[in-house]
Amino acid sequence: MDGWTITHDPLHIRLQGGRRNLFVDLGAERLIAAEKGSEKIAVEIKSFTGPSDVRELQDAVGQYVVYARLLQRYQPERTLYLAVPDFAWRGIFAEEIGQVLMEDSTLRLLAFDPDREVIVQWTR
Repeated sequence: MDGWTITHDPLHIRLQGGRRNLFVDLGAERLIAAEKGSEKIAVEIKSFTGPSDVRELQDAVGQYVVYARLLQRYQPERTLYLAVPDFAWRGIFAEEIGQVLMEDSTLRLLAFDPDREVIVQWTR
C-alpha cells in the first residue's frame, strides 16, 4: 500500500462501556524518517457497485463521518481515508456532488485500481 504497513485488518474501535464496537476496514502505519516518528491512517473501503452511485455515496459519507468522529475521540493519531475504486473517482467524485465533499474537506479520499490492487490517487 504505497509504503504503508497494514497494522490492523480490521481496525477495532471499542467505545466506552464496551457495549458497541466498530470496525474500520484497515489500519496502517508509515515510518517518517525526517520526524523519527510515524504517520497512522485508517481506511474504509467502499466498492460503489450498487445500482445507485448517489445512494452508495450517501452511505459511505455517513459511515465516514461516524468513524472520523470516533477516531478523533479514541485514536486521534489516526487520519481516516475513504478508499474508492478509480471508476468512482472518475465518476461520481468528478461530478459536482463529489467535488463539493472534497472541496469542503468533508472527505479524505484515495482511489484504487481494483484489478491491479494499487492506489492511483490520494487527497490529503
